[in-house]
Amino acid sequence: MLSSFRRLSKSAIGTSIIGIVGLLILIGFAMGDIQSLSLGGGGLSSSTLAEAGSLEVTDNDISSAMQRQLANVRQQNPEATYSDLADDFGPILQSLIDARALEAFAQKHGLVVSKRLVDAEIANIPGVKGLNGQVSTEAYQAFLARQRMTDAEVRNLVMATLLQRMILTPAASNAQVPIGIATPYASMLLEERQGAVALVPLSAFTSGLDPSGQQIQQYYTANRDRYIVPEQRVLRLAKIGPDQVAAVAASPQEIAAYYNSHQDVYGAKDVREISQAVVPDQNVAKQIAERARGGQGFVEAVKPAGLGAADVSVGSQTKEQFADLAGAKVAAAAFAAKTGEILGPIQSPLGWHVVKIESATTKAGKSLDQARDEIARQITDTKRQEALADLVDKVQDVIDGGGNFEEAAKAGGLQVMKTPLITGSGTARGDLSYQFPADLVSALKTGFELAPSDEPVIEQNSDGSAFVLVAPADVIAAAPAPLASIKERVKADWIKAQASQQARALADSIAAKATGKTSLADAVKQANKPLPPVEPARAQRIQLSEMGGEVPAPLRTLFNMTEGKAKVGIDPQGRGYFVVKVDKIIPGNALNQPRLIAQVQNQFGEPLAQEYALQFLNAVKKDVGVERNEPVIEATRKRITGGAI
Repeated sequence: MLSSFRRLSKSAIGTSIIGIVGLLILIGFAMGDIQSLSLGGGGLSSSTLAEAGSLEVTDNDISSAMQRQLANVRQQNPEATYSDLADDFGPILQSLIDARALEAFAQKHGLVVSKRLVDAEIANIPGVKGLNGQVSTEAYQAFLARQRMTDAEVRNLVMATLLQRMILTPAASNAQVPIGIATPYASMLLEERQGAVALVPLSAFTSGLDPSGQQIQQYYTANRDRYIVPEQRVLRLAKIGPDQVAAVAASPQEIAAYYNSHQDVYGAKDVREISQAVVPDQNVAKQIAERARGGQGFVEAVKPAGLGAADVSVGSQTKEQFADLAGAKVAAAAFAAKTGEILGPIQSPLGWHVVKIESATTKAGKSLDQARDEIARQITDTKRQEALADLVDKVQDVIDGGGNFEEAAKAGGLQVMKTPLITGSGTARGDLSYQFPADLVSALKTGFELAPSDEPVIEQNSDGSAFVLVAPADVIAAAPAPLASIKERVKADWIKAQASQQARALADSIAAKATGKTSLADAVKQANKPLPPVEPARAQRIQLSEMGGEVPAPLRTLFNMTEGKAKVGIDPQGRGYFVVKVDKIIPGNALNQPRLIAQVQNQFGEPLAQEYALQFLNAVKKDVGVERNEPVIEATRKRITGGAI
């Protein structure tokens, strides 16, 4: 919620409301979806979920908000349902309650958002402007239809956002963290630690470790789960792709018929250079036409209406193109007129049109011979796609009729192939050089999901160009690999485990001796084991923050202990164990680092502003009084997230 407020304080609704309308549902109250704000009276009714002051959040409000959120989610996941929005219900409801509280607070204390101010904000929404760049009733109605909102809902949204800007933004603006608070944190960043790091490698303990056959067997038995071989399968595959329909091609008769029926593409075209002015008022359009007919240039004629050259030039147009732009009625008139003629005013759903025909030319078409290859490719591609779909349907019909893999493949004339024993990743343990066919990989997952008794399945490849019929042949369940086949691996694991135990014991002993006055180097010497030299460790806490997630484990441990302590950690590189000792902690002093103090102040400023906004909002809700109707809320939650809305 507070991050939403931060974003709101940095943006203007005039330039972002379209994004707000689409995304505000889950972002929090500061950009919340505001439905109709209705005045409540006396007690909470059976359809009232909450009340802030005299304003209610009703069942209809949350239903509308959830409907819009589902529409947003379905843009990414068309299969989404209300049950997928179960976690969204609470935040959306809270956003509506917070918005009601702000409006109730404004009413109580005489803060007014005028209709004129709301109109001005709506006029800044790009989607409400027509082709001429002016506010258009038709464009606004189209905007409302796209957003699935009413005029009242948009006005309530704009008013709520303006109230948030008026009430919350000042409360959180210019949040300043005092130097007295920032200085200790800055000093903590300058804290320096000095110590040492010792490595106890596994390699120091592996020599001489030679397990007996019984020890290997015991280790294998105790760790059987480590040696599980994933389920392996032999898959039967049959590709259904372009190769099966390669003989399909366009006939001369089909090419000629296509050419004759697409003269709009291949025939000669009437192309016109057109200038057009579209205005919402008929009298304004008449004045433009009169000035243009009176000898003024078209651009000069439209200037009194607030239009310019960029507004009226539509460039070269065919009749079909201009009909899409201006409507069939206007296009018909334009292409019946002569060069230089001024048409209009002509009314369309877009407004009143004044059109000038700047020039008219005829664009030559293509002969059948010139278009033959292009048409042949188009027809052949279409026919092959249809033939491939028919072949897939033919194979699927056999499956639907109870046919098995062999029968389905035979019906389609498909070539069948079998894989060796492979795992779900497509690798063969018995043949490391084997590679599962890349163009059939879409069938791999399905092949491992099917039971041996299931019907075969047709899968489409990733680019949609082909299909593959798949069914499992042999299935070997996941089980530990036989000891005889992995004896050397088990032996190596036993040696590593024994070495790890001994290395850990020695590392713990070194850490115990080093804790206190004994140096880490002396503790390592007392171990009487050939270990790598002890390395010094020295850093400031600020260096760790600069490293982000790349802080070495020993350095992180150095800052997690008190002075004189030693601790053991697992070496991230798998070499063994490290021992870290803190020899000295030097407190930081930021008094001579004003820039660092200022940086800390800036970093704390944003969360402080968020806290101010949150506390002010809490005070607003306390001032107006907020009451939640929990039984109705829970019933509404169950109804909506259960899919009934």
